[in-house]
Amino acid sequence: MEAGIKIATIGGGSSYTPELVEGFIKRYDTLPVRELWLVDVPEGEEKLNIVSALARRMVKAAGIPMEIYTTLNREEALQGADFVTTQLRVGQLQARIKDERIPLSHGILGQETNGAGGLFDGMRTIPVIMDICRDMQKICPKAWLINFTNPVGMVMQAIQTYTDFDRIIGLCNVPIGMHKAIAELLALPMEKVEVTFGGLNHMVFATKVAAEGRDVTKDVLKLWGDQSVKNIKGVVWNPDFVNALGVLPCSYHRYYYMTKEYLEEALEKYDKHEVRAEFVKGVEDELFRLYQDTELCEKPAVLEQRGGAYYSDAACSLIDSIYNDRGDVQVVNTVNRGAIANFEEDETVEVSCVITKNGPIPVKVGKLPKAVNGLVQQIKSFEVAGSEASVTGDRSKALMALMINPLVMSQKTAEIVLDEMLEANKEYLPQFFET
Repeated sequence: MEAGIKIATIGGGSSYTPELVEGFIKRYDTLPVRELWLVDVPEGEEKLNIVSALARRMVKAAGIPMEIYTTLNREEALQGADFVTTQLRVGQLQARIKDERIPLSHGILGQETNGAGGLFDGMRTIPVIMDICRDMQKICPKAWLINFTNPVGMVMQAIQTYTDFDRIIGLCNVPIGMHKAIAELLALPMEKVEVTFGGLNHMVFATKVAAEGRDVTKDVLKLWGDQSVKNIKGVVWNPDFVNALGVLPCSYHRYYYMTKEYLEEALEKYDKHEVRAEFVKGVEDELFRLYQDTELCEKPAVLEQRGGAYYSDAACSLIDSIYNDRGDVQVVNTVNRGAIANFEEDETVEVSCVITKNGPIPVKVGKLPKAVNGLVQQIKSFEVAGSEASVTGDRSKALMALMINPLVMSQKTAEIVLDEMLEANKEYLPQFFET
């Protein structure tokens, strides 16, 4: 085969994969992906086969020489890989449903990356990502790992703290969604609007907005209202609050600044068996029915309901910029290195970076306002504690992580939820049950 790029996607049976394939097809002239290996576990084999068949139809329709391979053998896929992407979910959607429903059954918010649900998602996921990093060090040490697996912040913090693997970049679609929304508010194309971001994953702020070379941050602060993502709706930011804050909050900040309203809404959905994970499962079921249509040769529009809109833009643009050493600015999760004064040098942050062939170089954001510092420090402490609990299997560390998180609110509730969720996740958390 003619020389080109080999990419291994772990969690290849994900419903997101067609969007990733679409991104590679669009960029083929500058990013010649000749081999795309889709990897999954035996439990995901049926979905892997469905998704890979659609991917092959998409590639054939595009008329490009990209070969799609599938395997349940991760080591086989990693051989000679230039990039590895991770979009896995340990325990699949059933585990996410438990992450949401068990906390809600005790009157606290359950969510994929925030609160008790986020902790357990992290504790299931971190050991798996660490194993992938170890495999890469042995098999493809020069490859970059692009991690889209949630909770991205906690996963990245664990890899930074407990491994010596440094060729990993975390990615989220929230900043690119905010960038698009800001451009729309200004009635300008995205390329004419520069947005600087700083903070943590799902706790990132837009700290500066420039349009056609002019600082328009104050204008956008006044305009920032009902900007949201697919899974967080319904409550509009008070413009006086945003203006006083001095930075633009992301949609996930609403869980912390509007906890009462979101908890009430979540409890209503809990009673109807309509929590976000249950809704997503319905969307996924529909997607996989569509994916099986042998006439389908493109990503269906309904995929945007899944909550991962702009994934291909973010993931493929990042890989393209590393491969071509573009030196453009993108928002990623990486080691702080002094970019945000609120965090330690070696803590992981979500920040605007210059993307080069040697990886991301963080842009100096300076200091986040005092008004947001308390909350970001609390969540960074949660990520650090959750990372330690994941690696050690120490129940007391897991309890501490829960108690640190502002969405938990009660020691007694934390103890009950911890016990129930440990039992519910027993097969995925052996580190907590080894004698």
